[in-house]
Amino acid sequence: MNNSIPKLYQLSNKVKYLITTFLLVMITGVSVGLIYVMETTSFSMKGTSEHYAGSEILDELDIPEKYPKNFEGLLLTTHTHLISFAFIFLAMGLIFLMNSVITGVWKTIIMIEPFFSVLGTFGSIWGIRYISELFSVTTMIFGVLTYLTFYFMAGILLYELLLKKNINLP
Repeated sequence: MNNSIPKLYQLSNKVKYLITTFLLVMITGVSVGLIYVMETTSFSMKGTSEHYAGSEILDELDIPEKYPKNFEGLLLTTHTHLISFAFIFLAMGLIFLMNSVITGVWKTIIMIEPFFSVLGTFGSIWGIRYISELFSVTTMIFGVLTYLTFYFMAGILLYELLLKKNINLP
């Protein structure tokens, strides 16, 4: 079967520069988001739980350091992130489709996986807020999968765009 999708390393330099610049801006934006997560949760179960469910109050005179997220705040967070990540991973997936480094079933898994991880991440924040702080474990697992997949995809794409050469074999 003839594959009509061009490979990244075969694209013209102008298209490679455009996609590379796009990827660098995406990496910067996603990294800033990750820094925000670090600042608000300390990358810990306790910090993640406090961010959504609020700080533990030991007695009635305590003033919590963090208040629980209200329903409207969770809706807004979930709404904006699901839409944003859907577009991020749609764009990344369409570009990743053109890579020649990862092929076959692994390519499909890597392109589709982040959509499930994003749903798991933002679904489990509701669990933290309304069911149990133990949902912070699933939030962290799905969050790590989301970011690992993003940076893995970006690394493969940048490698192919910047380093892989188009060798014409006879």
